[in-house]
Amino acid sequence: MAVAFTREEDYESQAADLPDRPVSAHPNLVTASGLAAIEAELAAARAAYAQAQTEGGISADRTAMARATRDLRYWSQRRANAQLTQPDGDADRVLFGRTVAFEREDGRRQSFRIVGEDEADPARGSVSYVSPLARALLGKVVGDVVSVNGAEVEIVAVGQDAVG
Repeated sequence: MAVAFTREEDYESQAADLPDRPVSAHPNLVTASGLAAIEAELAAARAAYAQAQTEGGISADRTAMARATRDLRYWSQRRANAQLTQPDGDADRVLFGRTVAFEREDGRRQSFRIVGEDEADPARGSVSYVSPLARALLGKVVGDVVSVNGAEVEIVAVGQDAVG
């Protein structure tokens, strides 16, 4: 019977040993909405940490405490090195924080806002500035044709909410 309790305890101990969330080596550029999202995540991590402590911390639920501690470290670091970046340049130039619309060779039009790594969500229309797509488009202007993933795309609009 003691072996069963030992094994369960060992599994709990292993589950509580969560690796840190990887932090990108790239500068942590953020838009104003990205900075607000980081601050919201940091507040949620602080609340989760406080709740885990209140509920008994390590002795009650090692996994909850480990997750809260890991997230608090991650979001604290991301907030500490966040660099608020606003587009500054020609209105028709693809820059960080701007939305770019482009047409693919097959006629499909797509539009993405170029944002920081933590706020990127392609399903919601935003890509990280370090993504291959953003790297190919940054600095270009309306009418430029660039190669993305072996296919050509033409930039048709640039702005805060480019729709092309």
